[in-house]
Amino acid sequence: MSERVARKETANVVWSGSWVAQRLGVELVGDGKPDGDRELRDLLGLALRRNPKRAHLLVSNVLGKHVPQRPSVVYGVGFELGRRVRELLGDAEARRAVVLGYAETATGLGHAVADGLGVAPYLHSTRRPVEGVERAGGFEESHSHATSHLLLPEDPNLLAGERGPTDADTDAYADAPLVLVDDEFSTGNTVLNTIRALHERYPRSRYVVVALVDMRSPADQGRLTEFAAEIGARVDLVARSSGTVTLPEGVLEKGRALVAAHEGAGSAGPRAAVEQGRRPCTRVDLQWPAGVPDGGRHGFTPAHRAALEPVLPAMAARIAASLGDARRVLILGFEELMYAPLRLGTALEDHTDAEVRYSTTTRSPVLAVDDPGYAIRSRLVFPAHDNPADGPGDRYAYNVAGAGFDAVVVTVDSTADTPELHAPDGLLAQLAAHTDHVLLAVVPSYVPSGLPSYVSERQEPPMLPEPLRGPAFSSYAPDEVGWLLQDLSDTELEAPTEEREEAIQSGGAHYAESLPVEYQPSAQYQSLFKAALDLSAARVARAVGTVTETVLAERGARPVLVSLARAGTPVGVLMRRWARHRHGLDLPHYAVSIVRGRGIDATALRWLAAHHDPADVVFVDGWTGKGAITRELSAALDGFDGFNPEIAVLADPGGCVRTYGTREDFLIPSACLNSTVSGLISRTVLRSDLVGPDDFHGAKFYRELADTDVSGHFLDTVADHFDEVVDAVDAEAKEMLAADRAPTWEGWAAVERISEEYGIHDVNLVKPGVGETTRVLLRRVPWKILAKRGAGADLEHIRLLAEQRGVPVEEVDELPYTCVGLIHPKYTRGATGADGKAVESK
Repeated sequence: MSERVARKETANVVWSGSWVAQRLGVELVGDGKPDGDRELRDLLGLALRRNPKRAHLLVSNVLGKHVPQRPSVVYGVGFELGRRVRELLGDAEARRAVVLGYAETATGLGHAVADGLGVAPYLHSTRRPVEGVERAGGFEESHSHATSHLLLPEDPNLLAGERGPTDADTDAYADAPLVLVDDEFSTGNTVLNTIRALHERYPRSRYVVVALVDMRSPADQGRLTEFAAEIGARVDLVARSSGTVTLPEGVLEKGRALVAAHEGAGSAGPRAAVEQGRRPCTRVDLQWPAGVPDGGRHGFTPAHRAALEPVLPAMAARIAASLGDARRVLILGFEELMYAPLRLGTALEDHTDAEVRYSTTTRSPVLAVDDPGYAIRSRLVFPAHDNPADGPGDRYAYNVAGAGFDAVVVTVDSTADTPELHAPDGLLAQLAAHTDHVLLAVVPSYVPSGLPSYVSERQEPPMLPEPLRGPAFSSYAPDEVGWLLQDLSDTELEAPTEEREEAIQSGGAHYAESLPVEYQPSAQYQSLFKAALDLSAARVARAVGTVTETVLAERGARPVLVSLARAGTPVGVLMRRWARHRHGLDLPHYAVSIVRGRGIDATALRWLAAHHDPADVVFVDGWTGKGAITRELSAALDGFDGFNPEIAVLADPGGCVRTYGTREDFLIPSACLNSTVSGLISRTVLRSDLVGPDDFHGAKFYRELADTDVSGHFLDTVADHFDEVVDAVDAEAKEMLAADRAPTWEGWAAVERISEEYGIHDVNLVKPGVGETTRVLLRRVPWKILAKRGAGADLEHIRLLAEQRGVPVEEVDELPYTCVGLIHPKYTRGATGADGKAVESK
């Protein structure tokens, strides 16, 4: 045995390729970087298969196909590769890209890469023909046991590089980059076959090849460059790791002999019927969202992704509820169905303390050897159960038997939920012999629109809920705003501020899963609010008029105002009042929820699209800070046709939008309070056990605070100044429409600088502007306040709140905002310093 192979074993860990390496002389050699060999061995093991073209199999430890792995690891590796592709292409080209994954092994990897790009539609090749769906192409995989790949996109233009947000804008997406994703790049033959076939039908100027490992030999490494020159296109390669496989003479013959000698032994033996007394499986009703494909066989768009993301926690909760006390759980996907079970697995990891692993079944026959130095320790064999076009045959699940799973969640599409699946020798029965609990989760098989089988009872779109209105929900008049929310007033959601902060910063909870205890202003603070309102009402009225006139001029005379609850809601009401007062217009106005890191309420968008032209929708917010919600909205709307992602705000001190009333950072009095200036409505809530896939996000109506409600007083006070600011508004609106209002993102740059200067290293803990600083003092655990030197009345309420909470106010020069609130970094109860290590408590 060579020195290189000898080093593959340590005192505690045996490399899962050492068995093959010792017997065949196969070696993995890293790319020459420090620890390159070790990195490659961590990523890959080796196994043997009966294949006339290649004896060895590179077995990935992070792909989630043959080796059960944590779902978050599998998804994270693909997502990070997508981020690298985005960096390579640049944001503009990434937004135009299309991602193509290879069946069956890389369907989930390709989907995760598409997610990493963020806005790319995804398609994977398939070995399952679908009657009535026209082929957009196909190609061969030379070393595979099952060679034919079909391309069956629902949108015939997807691979042509002619997709666009509207039919009129398709030219903007011509010649879109094509990103091809496979698990390994070994000889390059498969990729070259694909590009050659597609380039003949859909020529383009740029391709990006993505793989977990680049294992080309030196002789193969130049072929990609030569091929790119031949077709006149740029071809880039992005891989997580690289190296080569060294193969001795006669390796195929030696491999066949080893397979023959071991194939009849132990877990590699033929399938057997399981006794009839086995435990039955438990079905889990996932309540998969209607219209969302089960995967990328016919295409998976950003709109599908946006509809799936918010309902994953609820589906994971339904699985968890059926697991009982299981502590080691396997999510087992099915051949090409890799992405849906993978995302259910990542959501289940977040929902349970159980150890969760993920892998899938496969067509690929591989030798199993129960040895720690071999990558495939066990093999279950069962009949195909999806009526495959190439006829019946065996299918396999590796490293499941003997792995100690006390629950296995089998995830298949409805096409594969057949009698063969439930037969005495079927997959469910085979699993029941090796685990205490078998669950079955079925995802509806997606069939492209226009085919008769697509209209099924389980895929009928659900009835959408109706908006809530005052006085039943909120203290606003019923015509002022319709809340696209569900009423959670009877649910206990509040938690002490310190407990919430610790949970949020530790990763134990998302800020939208609970509510802070509503701040009850003192008499002194209420007086301060009223004084601030009297001082700034005319200024607010002027900004309201300017932004409304700009919207009417640029977006048409009948816009649909959709405010981002809850800070945007008073602004939306005021804009509606201005349009009625000045122009006699009765504009529709709704409030919707958007959650940082989770996106906008997809059910609310579906309701808006069903009742209004999405092109008429104008999103409204109070102010911008660093622009996080601006970016969140833009990303969330990528998959929803017709909606314009631009936000109209009263104040844009961060330079994040092009439609605003002013870019000055001034006191908007509605920022001084919480629900009592926003119709007595709480901040919005998104929690899987409360919000289902077809529900609006939730919020509470604090009826008990009616005695301190100043929502109407705020609106009336500002509206009383409309007449006196008309001339100023007309002049400002005219100037605004002629000006260059392109976002500068000045605020984001300032926040990044402050984050580093103050040792925080997390922009989410830096809240710039008067409004955001007020929120920090009312809802979070503040560390300190940065105030622009010489700032006056706009900061009186900030100074009072800071004094009440014992928070220092530090005056600084050259601050682009009037003030900035810093949330306590690394917060734990009792911490006082930026390092989070102090134990002194106040």
